[in-house]
Amino acid sequence: MIVKKKTRLSVALAAAALSVAMALTGCSSSSNSSGGSSTAGSTTAVISANTTEPQNPLIPGNTNEVGGGKVVDLLWAGLISYEPDGTTKNEVAQSIDTTDNKTFTVKLKDWKFSNGEPVTAHSFVDAWNYTALSTNAQLNAAFPTLTQIEGYDAVSADKPTAQTLSGLKVIDDKTFTITLTAPSSTFPLSLGYSAFYPLPKEAFSDMKAFGEKPIGDGPYTLSSWQHNKEIDLAPNPDYNGNRKAANGGVKLVIYTDLNAAYSDVQAGNLDVLDQVPASALSTYTTDDTVQAISKPGSVFQSFTIPQSLDHFGNNEEGRLRRQAISEAIDRPTITKTIFSGSRTPAVDFTAPVIPGYNGKLSGNGTLSYNPSDAKAKWAQADAISKFDGTFNIAYNADGDHKAWVDAVANSIKNTLGIQAQGQPIATFSDFRSQITKRQLKSAFRSGWQADYPSADDYLAPLYATAKPGTSSNDGDYSNPDFDKAIADAEAATSASDRQKFYDQAQEILLKDLPAIPLWYQNVSAVSAKGTKNVAFNYQNVPVYNAITK
Repeated sequence: MIVKKKTRLSVALAAAALSVAMALTGCSSSSNSSGGSSTAGSTTAVISANTTEPQNPLIPGNTNEVGGGKVVDLLWAGLISYEPDGTTKNEVAQSIDTTDNKTFTVKLKDWKFSNGEPVTAHSFVDAWNYTALSTNAQLNAAFPTLTQIEGYDAVSADKPTAQTLSGLKVIDDKTFTITLTAPSSTFPLSLGYSAFYPLPKEAFSDMKAFGEKPIGDGPYTLSSWQHNKEIDLAPNPDYNGNRKAANGGVKLVIYTDLNAAYSDVQAGNLDVLDQVPASALSTYTTDDTVQAISKPGSVFQSFTIPQSLDHFGNNEEGRLRRQAISEAIDRPTITKTIFSGSRTPAVDFTAPVIPGYNGKLSGNGTLSYNPSDAKAKWAQADAISKFDGTFNIAYNADGDHKAWVDAVANSIKNTLGIQAQGQPIATFSDFRSQITKRQLKSAFRSGWQADYPSADDYLAPLYATAKPGTSSNDGDYSNPDFDKAIADAEAATSASDRQKFYDQAQEILLKDLPAIPLWYQNVSAVSAKGTKNVAFNYQNVPVYNAITK
């Protein structure tokens, strides 16, 4: 995607994301599905859906996991918004213009937070500066497109030499400019991600307290957050954006057992379950007590092996062991027996429905089940340094992961003749906290849900070099050749050149394997009888604002 001289962002991005719209069959971009201005079918009924307990207080710059992300995306509106099919529309932005893909001028619409405060240029600039500043320790501080803004190195240093990004300039209440360190044709596409949401003035007086009772500018407001129980959202009467609520609110119920959630849908006590448990995957499409949803999805599943783990560093021994582990996993059998074919074995680090996917990358044989080669590589690694421990894969026990983790561990154990097992951690929140604090001394379940529809989003946030705890690079992987390939892709001015560099970046990953790709996750969901307008977006997330009953 290239924003040409005098071309509005909304038009350019819509063209860029057209392939996403065509790929995601079953997604409607009508106003009823996208939550636009149409109010057809609107009701006052509150819709209930499943979720997990957010890891942290609900601060956009410190939210990079699914439980918190669901809520933040309903409470906030950004400069642009993403339609269910991945196409984009300007939302708070009236326009985003550039002549060189390096400096962007942003003009804002008349907009306000749910407390009545106007959303101004400072609302965005101050929020981005807060997120980027190292002393604030925000999880999205090293989000790759944020790091492209001029002055990032100064504010992100362990001892920052500046408090604000020099590349952000407020012109007036409705106008600000963004200057990058180098031209990027993909930067504007990321501006609907939560790291770029605005914040009201009161957030900066006590950010942690604000995160418990956040004030956003999006389609819903927070009514209550009963930790580990439920999160209640009400329609924002002053919101006039692209995602108007067609219902009377959303109740996100926090489950620690997806089987219990499925039973609640069957009984009519839960309206939407976005992930069917493994126990029901072979029967849910014929279950006449629910409405089944099945379609191609964009979620990528893997497990990460931290670079700090003994015997698994980014060196010859570590690469041999990572490749051996990967080739010891019988993905086709696991996806068939555990998931009843609702998962597709991975052949890359992105997802087939995302622009930039390439299923024929050089080196993707490391993702194929090859027991003899796996044993040979493990023996080569043992010749360098003998491994005599247990290979653990940590996962959150409140999700539906035990069956596949055990199957993966058994495949590794049986192929390589080593001890391998799952390592359950009670809750998703605790699991993520241990990862963020680098307390886990094992491999751990990982994966990715797209922030914006581009291969860049599956690669840079997860594997680009970053200071530990400031990005989604939870394994602390670092390879300058990978970083250069991503930078070259960002600077590319043609789709073919951009694809070439993404392919180069992935081929490096297929050798180093900082994470072990497993499979792509389809949308396998259910809704209760009587629930209407249930659609899923390109992120495999329900379009909550459109659901009625």
